[in-house]
Amino acid sequence: MDQSVFDLDTRTGLPADLRDLLDRYPREIWTGHQNLGATARFWLQRHDMFRELGPALQGALSQQREGTVAMGPFRQWFAPRLQFFLTQLEDHHGIEDQHYFPVFQRAERKLAHGFELLEADHDVIHRDLLATAETANRFLAVEIGSGGQPRDDARRASDAYADASERLLDRLVRHLADEEDLIIPLILDRGETAIGI
Repeated sequence: MDQSVFDLDTRTGLPADLRDLLDRYPREIWTGHQNLGATARFWLQRHDMFRELGPALQGALSQQREGTVAMGPFRQWFAPRLQFFLTQLEDHHGIEDQHYFPVFQRAERKLAHGFELLEADHDVIHRDLLATAETANRFLAVEIGSGGQPRDDARRASDAYADASERLLDRLVRHLADEEDLIIPLILDRGETAIGI
């Protein structure tokens, strides 16, 4: 397989050989399709939660960096939500790797390299997740200066976190879309019961 399709930074979607089912079941028909069962709906809701919470965290960081929110109140709001986001993302990928991906691969062997692609994404995203957690811990540990704002030296810690977080979220958005484009059409084609989920 062309290794460029594994690159989350340059990939623009699934490779053509993995799009047959997506061409038959485009996104526009997913919501009302009779084979979109409870498991698939829940899974899509989890993806939507990541898509919503990630930008909310970025928005809060922007407010703090612009000085519209002091560091103390920012920490109280931000830290538990970031921990929830990172923990839930790690758990979500673990369940996919250990349970769902093997079930889907057994249901349609022709998509095996698509799941290799998604598992490779999980490895990249896991490293991004660790970098985001590490830089966030350094940033959130900075001392607060006068006026409730972090000292000037905290800007470097803030920049490092912002860079790591942006990289994680950019890659995650691409991954979620490709994952859905591979899996949801398979579910619509076969049905959840026939697949075994």
